[in-house]
Amino acid sequence: MTFGIIKERKNPPDRRVVFSPRGLKAASAQFPDAKFVVESSDIRAFEDQQYKDLGFEVTEDMSACDVLLGVKEVPIDALIPYKKYFFFSHTIKKQPYNRKLLQAVLAKNIELYDHEVIVNKAGFRLIGFGRYAGIVGAYNAFRTWGLKERSFTLPKAESLQNQQELVDTLNEVQLPAMKIVLTGSGKVGGGAKEILDAMQLREVTVDEFLAQQFNEPVYVQIDVLDYNKRKDGAVKDKTDFYQNPKEYESDFMKFAKVADLYIAGHFFGDDSPYIFTREDAKSQDFNIKVVADVSCDIDGPVASTIRPSTIADPIYGYNPTTESEDDYLKADSIAVMAVDNLPCELPRDASEGFGEMFLASVLPAFFNGDKDGVLARARMTKDGQLTERYSYLNDYVSHTN
Repeated sequence: MTFGIIKERKNPPDRRVVFSPRGLKAASAQFPDAKFVVESSDIRAFEDQQYKDLGFEVTEDMSACDVLLGVKEVPIDALIPYKKYFFFSHTIKKQPYNRKLLQAVLAKNIELYDHEVIVNKAGFRLIGFGRYAGIVGAYNAFRTWGLKERSFTLPKAESLQNQQELVDTLNEVQLPAMKIVLTGSGKVGGGAKEILDAMQLREVTVDEFLAQQFNEPVYVQIDVLDYNKRKDGAVKDKTDFYQNPKEYESDFMKFAKVADLYIAGHFFGDDSPYIFTREDAKSQDFNIKVVADVSCDIDGPVASTIRPSTIADPIYGYNPTTESEDDYLKADSIAVMAVDNLPCELPRDASEGFGEMFLASVLPAFFNGDKDGVLARARMTKDGQLTERYSYLNDYVSHTN
């Protein structure tokens, strides 16, 4: 079986790749019967020569490959018929902007596997860039703080080589005695916590965070039951929250009253209460000055996130009074960092990490008869049709506009 590492063609350019040269060498060693070919690319974070130096063929022609591995959506005119493709298709939620892409996949008889739905039997995702979104998001949170408070200036993450350089840069700044609240305990929240811990910031309990004053910067990492409460006052477990989100309301304001900086790294489920609303942000008690929204749900649970921002222009202001965008340097504005493709700022590290997960969780399925069903669960299309698991997309792909 021949696997091809394809060139990323989406604009703006994405410098990530499924396998770094080192990662591809590890894959080749683990599966010597597989052949790996690399499509030439002038934008990838790793140069063609780095793959050649490890003995891999670099070519412009990928037609001999059986399986093509990419990161972002492949432009329709670049899709090769009758191949197996892996990439983030952004179609599983019926996103209108990619309807034609999925229609083309079906028309070209392509077998599509979406990275987002590579899950285990319990439904938990096996691969992704969440950790690196959290890492870069936390760095950007402090960069935004320095600019908003006019206290220090940090270089953009994309100008630094790796995670260690991010940490070294952050450790050069002097933070005030501030309180940082982090929502989320998954890969994104974990990535952000890596940065906070690498800065040697003190982690405190919820009770300490809410009740005490500190003469140093501190942070608290909170989960859904810390910032949501049942409307009837009953105290139950997380399972109850996930099963009955409509029975809950936000209890985040107690954190917003004392926090200075908020890093949003949570997963937001359907019917869950908003974390803070536009009305909350209007409150005289609302103390948060900077929101780094790594999760980036627009007009959703974090009221100040009214649009995504970009790596080129990562910060905007939210005016709580007018509920609209404003200059983030104004005293009454909340500075918002809501870049929706954060891992792109750390492409080498993100690619290394992604490749490790892909090698551990996906490649073995091609050689063990897919005994754990990893490929079966992620296979969206086959023989020009949607598979049964994704048949809910039939009305989406039959739409003519």
